[in-house]
Amino acid sequence: MSRTIVVTGGGTGIGRAVALRFAEAGDAVVVTGRRPAPLKETVAASGDRIRALECDGADPDQLRRLLEQLPERVDVLVNNAGGNTDFDRAEPDSLESLSQQWQANFTANVLTTVLTTQALADRLVDHGSVISIGSIAAEFGAGAYGAAKAALATWNISAATDLGARGITANVVAPGYIADTEFFRDQLTPERRAHLIGSTKNGRVGQPSDVAETVFFLASAGARHITGQILHLNGGARTTR
Repeated sequence: MSRTIVVTGGGTGIGRAVALRFAEAGDAVVVTGRRPAPLKETVAASGDRIRALECDGADPDQLRRLLEQLPERVDVLVNNAGGNTDFDRAEPDSLESLSQQWQANFTANVLTTVLTTQALADRLVDHGSVISIGSIAAEFGAGAYGAAKAALATWNISAATDLGARGITANVVAPGYIADTEFFRDQLTPERRAHLIGSTKNGRVGQPSDVAETVFFLASAGARHITGQILHLNGGARTTR
């Protein structure tokens, strides 16, 4: 039976891979994002099996308009929108610019997820799934971005608690280095890339498809008793016990 899937930030990289994975399985997929051109590219890559809607998840008014265009029932919400906004800004040189830096990362990575999940909460079907994309940076630290992803992981506990009574699971997938995305804005040096790969146990880069398959599993029948968790996806660059 076809499900309805909503993927935020579905125009590029991980979001696009996640959306295509669900579409390939026959699900009805809606991708959202702020930029129309990448969204159209995702739709084209799917053979028009995916529907795209422009929306900034940090804007309550845009989220209300989004609800008017979404189906009444949503089975899976994938909170992928976000990223390290530091790559788009100059190094802070004042308290004001430092404040703006931290607020930008919090808005992009936490507020979008919190507001989008709240907006869709009544649409989520019982025994559905909320899956949010975190980062290894929450464990290793990366200034405002790492702190924002750590906050996202902590928020997920509340989401799992609030939604759990309806059988809805809430989990975070925390990738390490994933190639073929816009994350580094073409600012990743060969030396840094080699270091990131060398930090893994399996000696390879992660791919958007790796994240997509993990997200797809968390939305499956086999993951109904997994909730309130962080699934680390980094080739062993960050190990757990």
